[in-house]
Amino acid sequence: MNLTELNRVAEHMVAPGRGILAADESSGTIKKRFDAIGVENTENNRRDYREMMFRTTEAMSKYVSGVILYDETIRQNAQDGTPLVKLITGAGALPGIKVDAGAKPLPFCPGETVTEGLDGLRERLIEYRKLGAKFAKWRAVIDVGAGIPSYTCIKANAHALARYAALCQEQEIVPIVEPEVLMDGDHDIDRCYSASEWALKATFEELYYNRVALEGIVLKPNMAVPGKKSSRKASVEEVAEKTVRLLKACVPGAVPGIAFLSGGQSDEDATAHLDAMNKLGPLPWKLTFSYGRALQAAPQKAWGGKSENVAAAQRAFAHRARMNSLAALGQWKQDLEKKAA
Repeated sequence: MNLTELNRVAEHMVAPGRGILAADESSGTIKKRFDAIGVENTENNRRDYREMMFRTTEAMSKYVSGVILYDETIRQNAQDGTPLVKLITGAGALPGIKVDAGAKPLPFCPGETVTEGLDGLRERLIEYRKLGAKFAKWRAVIDVGAGIPSYTCIKANAHALARYAALCQEQEIVPIVEPEVLMDGDHDIDRCYSASEWALKATFEELYYNRVALEGIVLKPNMAVPGKKSSRKASVEEVAEKTVRLLKACVPGAVPGIAFLSGGQSDEDATAHLDAMNKLGPLPWKLTFSYGRALQAAPQKAWGGKSENVAAAQRAFAHRARMNSLAALGQWKQDLEKKAA
């Protein structure tokens, strides 16, 4: 394992003012997004949409450090024949790849899942590295509800995350470690905090037992937020304070950076929360973004599958990327959103 190179890639992924674009939606997930804007879910439309984002020079060269790709996308060429991976590297960003096979029902644990995909992972990582991937992503899903999460669910997902991370580092690929406590449900912020604390502590224990070098990973956690159906809302300040407290209690300082998932938050909430955390003063790791919907919802709506809308969609993407870049530096202000509207 070349820890110097792994650390260099991880540091690039969380470079100040830059974050990761999650463009790794499966063909089924992107169908839901396309249905909402009236676009047919074809391979060419998926390619055109992603090519449009990867060609957004301002966003890709200034604010995006890496792009998480789906298996189909890492193999695709742009309309002019240029591999999409080359568009990404040409802009100074790094290509990455989603490698898990999705969350499947966990036996004897109703309402809970475990992420699968370890079988054959070493061989797939070797291929993805040849295709240009510098980092990978594996998402564990932890639901909060009556009597859950269970020990079984936390343990099974933490172990799988650590096995995946070790295989990545063996192949000189930086693992994004993503234990996501979902914000579905009616639980309050304190319930999210305790479930997230358990998931993070179990994950770092398993990373240690699997000999994963923390200097060569990027953590992608949820923020401490109440469930969407919770009657008790939380202010931006409360989310920031509790999330930073949670991370300080669970995440060793050897980790180069933390790139949050947006997890269903609105575009602006995800930005405001990240900014408020970075305004809390010096932290042991860099805090940035690894957003999917919170970066893509606006450009998807602006694009609508029409070539004449590409420029408008690219402006929308560049704006969201810039807002999150400022938030990663603790320099975002809400009136910047109004000026762009």
